[in-house]
Amino acid sequence: MQYHKVTEEHIRKLQTILTTEQVLIEASQTKPYGSDYTEDLFYPPEVVVMPFTAKQVADVLLFCNENLIPVTPRGAGTGLSGGSLPLLGGISLTLEKMNKIIEIDLKNLQARVQPGVINQELRDAVEPLGLFYPPDPASKGSCFLGGNIAHASGGPRAVKYGTTKDYVLNLQVALPNGELIWTGADTLNFSTGYNLTQLMVGSEGTLGVVTEIVLKLIPFPSQRLLMLTRFENADSACAFIPEMMRKGITPSAMEFMETKAMQIASEVTGIPMSTDGVGAFVLIELDGNNQETLMSDCEQVYETLEKFGAGETEVAETTEQQEKFWKLRRIMGEAVKQNSIYKEEDTVVPRYELPKLFTKVKELEKKYGFQSVCYGHAGDGNLHVNILKNNLSEHEWKEMIPLAVTELFETCKILGGTISGEHGIGLVQKSYLPIVYSPTHIALMKGIKQVFDPKGILNPGKIFG
Repeated sequence: MQYHKVTEEHIRKLQTILTTEQVLIEASQTKPYGSDYTEDLFYPPEVVVMPFTAKQVADVLLFCNENLIPVTPRGAGTGLSGGSLPLLGGISLTLEKMNKIIEIDLKNLQARVQPGVINQELRDAVEPLGLFYPPDPASKGSCFLGGNIAHASGGPRAVKYGTTKDYVLNLQVALPNGELIWTGADTLNFSTGYNLTQLMVGSEGTLGVVTEIVLKLIPFPSQRLLMLTRFENADSACAFIPEMMRKGITPSAMEFMETKAMQIASEVTGIPMSTDGVGAFVLIELDGNNQETLMSDCEQVYETLEKFGAGETEVAETTEQQEKFWKLRRIMGEAVKQNSIYKEEDTVVPRYELPKLFTKVKELEKKYGFQSVCYGHAGDGNLHVNILKNNLSEHEWKEMIPLAVTELFETCKILGGTISGEHGIGLVQKSYLPIVYSPTHIALMKGIKQVFDPKGILNPGKIFG
């Protein structure tokens, strides 16, 4: 597809569709929209537009479709796969001004929001009402709900409560032809034709732009127990996790952190954490509404920990201590980024295969001479593998590491997993897609893209090679 550069005439037209203040053209204004949390990549847009309404989004898309101008939808820019990077320039369409919680429906346990609402803001708004929105990515304090939908985001509590896809009931979407559609209905059950709502979840802004969201809420669990356990080696920690699930107990979170990850997080946060003789940590959270049930489950957790030779277990006695434990876990991605140039691979396998996946990572580390730092939502089999550049040469980094990543992803496929659990494919993973999908599968997805976006203006260069 031959796209057009943004001209002065285009800018004037955009300023009439929106307003002058909603169209950013100065380099100092547009520069922040050329990067996100993905490695050190930078692709600046030619123009940034900041719509306030769904109609403005639709009108911008129609204009760009008619003029073959690429459009890259953008949330908070916290993504890790390059999904919001304007690879071909064009327009960065940011949804940061569409940030209203429109309604919290107490009768139906639903929330109606705009895509620019921050994940934590919705959680904070519904909790005093006795309600809970469980999906909680590590960046929950800054990421947008629209971006969570674009990437089908998960988080630590997915092991019990599921991911973003399990809470999206209905979406208003702006299409490249300028139309606004609702993808389904505000109901828990849906069996009325193809499920376009779930098709949009995880589509990374390549099919349409979400302009309004209807989410399911659940009652808030009043009781919570958090414990941090040390293991002498990572293999035992990984093996403990599926055994715990077979006990019939479903923790609200079960996070794996190898010792190096904890050391880096401790240094960055200033929260002291002893790691002597520790190979890995597992953070276990139980929640519910009955204290006796929680304590009974806790006893079974301790029995299983003893079976796997776990060391010291700290129980967070106060809210402050719980927050410290969670801060250490949630800061790990940012802390590793401060430590070195890195690549983060979002691998996922059936949870029972997690020990094999971790072992493979360490084998590749020795084979290719890099250092890795691993942590993740182990209850889901989701392991974030951070490959650090450190002292690797540019040749080793650019030529050898992709070979290691290929081997890693091939192992995920063999173990019954895939190459991304929650970060998406975006820009940096698209060359690896054929490892897990056949040509027929990829052709079907490209066919869907063609139906929604025949001129290919929406987030071009993402997902497909």
